[in-house]
Amino acid sequence: MSTIIKRDKQPKGTGKAPTFQIRIPHDLKEQFETEAKNDGVSLGNWLKDLGRAELKKRGIEPKG
Repeated sequence: MSTIIKRDKQPKGTGKAPTFQIRIPHDLKEQFETEAKNDGVSLGNWLKDLGRAELKKRGIEPKG
């Protein structure tokens, strides 16, 4: 049985957002990937969701 991973959908014609590269320890990345998979989202979306939640917690409305 395959698992569907949710990814951000961008409106057509906008192109791709710039990439953001970070280095994290392998074991930490594995933990992130496991939790993203448990939530049914890609690792990138999982991290973006965490960032958006933190902005909201600080009273800042995320722009993307």
